[in-house]
Amino acid sequence: MSGDDPELTDETDAPELPDSPELPDGDEDPPANVVPLRRAATAAPVDPHRPCPRELLVAAVEACLFAVPGVATLAQLAAALRTSEPQVTGALAALEERLQRAGAGVRLHAIGDGWQLRTESRLAPWVAAIRGGKPARLTRAANETLAIVAFRQPVTKGVLDDIRGVDSGGVLRMLADRGLVRTDGRADEPGRPLNWITTPAFLELFGLQSLADLPTLKDLRALGEDDAVSPFDDVSADEVARLAEILRPGPREI
Repeated sequence: MSGDDPELTDETDAPELPDSPELPDGDEDPPANVVPLRRAATAAPVDPHRPCPRELLVAAVEACLFAVPGVATLAQLAAALRTSEPQVTGALAALEERLQRAGAGVRLHAIGDGWQLRTESRLAPWVAAIRGGKPARLTRAANETLAIVAFRQPVTKGVLDDIRGVDSGGVLRMLADRGLVRTDGRADEPGRPLNWITTPAFLELFGLQSLADLPTLKDLRALGEDDAVSPFDDVSADEVARLAEILRPGPREI
């Protein structure tokens, strides 16, 4: 070698390197600074044709819910994991408790007859910021119409028009296109008009487990002093407006 750098003339001049740790044999636990690559490499693979191992069930349920775009029912999870519905129910309870205890950014929600992972509601502004675009929102007319359908279902377009004081056909079509309402047979009255009801997508949008989670007339009246009612089966315009305000979604959780 040339220059000012000293030459290494023999082995005694070379710096000593630390010995590489060896992996233990058999069932002996490895030292804390050793990664047991050999043991990980020889672990038995998971057989997708056999029931999910119990020790992996909670993690598998979480992974399945993360992967599906919408709500997964108990039956779907049990079929995918090749296990029983009671086993999945236990895993769901364990997952829900773990996410809450850890203060996780996602939470487990019961939606209709299924389950879904959603971002924690307080984090919605930051989630919306990173996703970009505007959150899905409904117009006041759509909220009002949806509130009446949710509150009165099954309900006909004629009743909707009478309560709102305007034609509701266009709003109903928009809500149907978004999958939030659908027809459910015909009313037993002259002309046999179509009945309208809400869908599971309505429950999902508003984070409701069932229609029983909707506020009652008593709840609505507690929000204001106006207890005047209309001829439409005790549904006043003020109550419909308050219900529409309650149902107005903020930035949608995912």
